[in-house]
Amino acid sequence: MSMPLVPLSYLFVPGHRPERFVKALASGADRVIIDLEDAVSSSDKAVAREAIAAWMPFAGEEVLGKLVIRINDASTDWYTDDLQLLRQVQAVCVMLPKYENKWQVADVLGSLSSGATVLPLIETARGLLAAPDLATAPGIARLAFGSLDYMADLDIPADSPALQHAAIQLAIASRATGLPSPVAGVTPDIDADRVAADMAQARCLGFGAKMCIHPVQVAAVHRALRPGAEEQAWAQRILSASRAAGGGAIQLDGKMVDRPVVLKAERIVALAARNP
Repeated sequence: MSMPLVPLSYLFVPGHRPERFVKALASGADRVIIDLEDAVSSSDKAVAREAIAAWMPFAGEEVLGKLVIRINDASTDWYTDDLQLLRQVQAVCVMLPKYENKWQVADVLGSLSSGATVLPLIETARGLLAAPDLATAPGIARLAFGSLDYMADLDIPADSPALQHAAIQLAIASRATGLPSPVAGVTPDIDADRVAADMAQARCLGFGAKMCIHPVQVAAVHRALRPGAEEQAWAQRILSASRAAGGGAIQLDGKMVDRPVVLKAERIVALAARNP
């Protein structure tokens, strides 16, 4: 059985810049987030909604499946209009800021067709404390960590251990509820090496994807998530030995290999195959 492919990269594009939508889709990012929130000033919110409404009907089914629309949170004056836009364009996936209560997901899904999903951002202390419960809301694709907003909420610097603590809690909450590994926050620095290093660190904490703010960051994220040659060789040996044993427990290099190790090897091979 082939493993389901979950996105590795999510690239933001401002909602009021429709001339950039196609460029973002050509960047190699697995998903493109058309932003109505942080990337759009208050004076351009209406312009952004109009641009999205005019462009999406001509995007095509394959493109629509790669799009995520980030709306403004429920406490803002723009939220109701954003929900109306979601109904108009029949969005497939919506990024929800400031996720703190399960009703927020239900409210968004009420504007969408059956099968649509929500990608909620955990960005506050309240959201983090409730994450184990919030992750169980129906219709969630996976959790995402709004690390910059979280830093602002707690008034902590980028090198604070509290940031890693929060990331680990989100990874645990995702795993415990059967969600895919969470999405890491953006790296403000455009430098590809910095982005790759941040993704590698996030991977160590249990994350499996990253949000990007510039097309050059996408390849860096994919590179950081690609298994190394030694890791791929190990995985292939595990799977070969498992097949030869008919799927039962085996011994390889003096170590017992059981089902969890085989599953890890399968994930490595699947990730390498989709990220050449």
